[in-house]
Amino acid sequence: MKLNLKLVLWGAAFVVVFQGCKQADKKASQDDKFLAGTATFSADDSFSPIVDEQAYVFRAIYPDANPIIKYKPEALVLNSLLNDSVRVAILARELDTVEVGIFKRRTLPPVITKFATDAIALIVNQASNDTTITVSDIVKMLNGQAKTDKSIVFDNPNSSLVRYLRQISGNKDFKQKNIYSLKSNKEVIKYVATHPDAIGITGFSWLNDPDKDYADAVDKVKIVGVRDENSKLAPKEYFKPSQTTLVQKTYPLSRSLYIIDCTGKKGLGAGFAGFLSSERGQRILLKSGLLPETIPSREINITH
Repeated sequence: MKLNLKLVLWGAAFVVVFQGCKQADKKASQDDKFLAGTATFSADDSFSPIVDEQAYVFRAIYPDANPIIKYKPEALVLNSLLNDSVRVAILARELDTVEVGIFKRRTLPPVITKFATDAIALIVNQASNDTTITVSDIVKMLNGQAKTDKSIVFDNPNSSLVRYLRQISGNKDFKQKNIYSLKSNKEVIKYVATHPDAIGITGFSWLNDPDKDYADAVDKVKIVGVRDENSKLAPKEYFKPSQTTLVQKTYPLSRSLYIIDCTGKKGLGAGFAGFLSSERGQRILLKSGLLPETIPSREINITH
């Protein structure tokens, strides 16, 4: 009986200590500050190259800050935010009225910061004769109304890119035989690099300074010029994505990037949002090929 009693007491003590550690860990994970501590963010995996670069520089400048970023398709990022798995997210859209209302009822009104604009690029194999396309042709192809032997490929069905294509086409489901969803932007680029009859739709940021594992594929594709017949600026001209055509609003396919902070405090989410909007963060975006929300000033030293 004494042995059993000791075992019970030891077991009870272990449970108390274990629960205490769990509570301490939970408290520590929430005890982040503006430029210090650890916090978990969720981000649209379409933008992992640029977000990774921003986070790397942020940690280098502020070694006490440790943002942990989990990449997912847009729909899953939004789910994580709405079910309170994370309270900071990076998305290619703002929250709608219903979603904002959910956070306000939790007394966690979202702070939404736009920090960049990305272009949606259409790519073809280098061997393809296609060099231009119109927005109406894209819509017809997505709706199965165009007579073509071309296949269209894009990243996974839950992505921000697919949501964008649904919006411009008015088509909720792409069920045509010649339309395929893959798993990532990298796969889209690699697929087009080896299929001359394919048209790939991908984020422009993936085509600038690619990683070694798909750089060869980028060299085997080319970007198609796009014309918007309904444009008030240049309805008869074709444009390729660039910072110039984005700032001039002549390239018709673009999307904005936002960091959404629903923490209700000036924690690490606010600190990272501030860095993205800072001159340093905006310069990183400028070098990446995306359009920063604020064009950093250029200093010129004149010597006599």
